[in-house]
Amino acid sequence: MLQKTNPFLREGNLIGGDWVGADGGATLDVVNPATGKKLGTVPKAGRAETKRAIEAAQAAFVEFRRTSALDRSKLLRKLHDAIMDNSQALAELLTLEQGKSLAEA
Repeated sequence: MLQKTNPFLREGNLIGGDWVGADGGATLDVVNPATGKKLGTVPKAGRAETKRAIEAAQAAFVEFRRTSALDRSKLLRKLHDAIMDNSQALAELLTLEQGKSLAEA
């Protein structure tokens, strides 16, 4: 399995700001399509988890749409900086998940 040294590796679903497992504990394997090697697992979310995720997203949108254009641009700049600062770790994850070469990530 994938070493848990990558800071972006999460084996959970992000719902309402929290990383959570499936209510019933079911999981799905994440496999590198190029090698067939198991990278990890993710929760197999059902209807209840999906409903909570949608409700959390809708609630977040209500708050976010009140955010000014200036504040949104600042958030986008922070996101850009985080992606650039962590491009190697993100590229490694994409490579494993998609089965592509590092150059394609």
